[in-house]
Amino acid sequence: MDDLASRLADVDARIADAARAAGREATGITRIVVTKFHPAALVADLYRLGVRDVGENRQQELTTKTAQSSALAGLRWHFIGQAQTKKARAIRAAASVVHSVDRNRLADALDRAGDDGSVLDVLLQVNLTDDPDRGGVAPAGLEALAEHILEGCPTLRVRGVMAVAPLDEPPASAFERLAGYAQRLRAAVPGADWISAGMTADFAEAIAAGATHLRIGSAITGARPTHI
Repeated sequence: MDDLASRLADVDARIADAARAAGREATGITRIVVTKFHPAALVADLYRLGVRDVGENRQQELTTKTAQSSALAGLRWHFIGQAQTKKARAIRAAASVVHSVDRNRLADALDRAGDDGSVLDVLLQVNLTDDPDRGGVAPAGLEALAEHILEGCPTLRVRGVMAVAPLDEPPASAFERLAGYAQRLRAAVPGADWISAGMTADFAEAIAAGATHLRIGSAITGARPTHI
């Protein structure tokens, strides 16, 4: 627990430093702790340290851990992985936010799963590479996806964009492009001002480019076990 607290404090200090360097307030940045492959006991430890935003990228883990952590009031679960349409209902049942909406069919499936009257916050994942097999909508299709959700998915609320920096490009330039896409989205969806970008290795560059949500795993949680 002491090591976990130390790592969390170190990352938060680095976030504050990066925000200050960018002329921003750290209070405007949400730090999401990604708990992939770690047990729900770690989520409980993080909660005791004040963490309220946690992330998962596999539906099975998300479903299991949310059930095991149901007593932790105010905990927000972010689904950040690639989603299959057949798992949309399970994802929606567990997640507070879905960061990886990248196609109409997935948006439709998540919307159909909202039969309890609730509204689900979603981000549109943008593909920052030239590889069409990577997750994310092509930048040219961003506004069309947003329009589809606005017109046909009343239980979804578009909050902004999400992306993963390519491995073959400096993250600063990739996140600069993402900031431009975020501006385009805001023109179509006023108020959609979230930018989910930045992980353990590149969150300082993401903050400099305007990221509002960081997805940080091992720098806080420590080395991941091979399985739960």
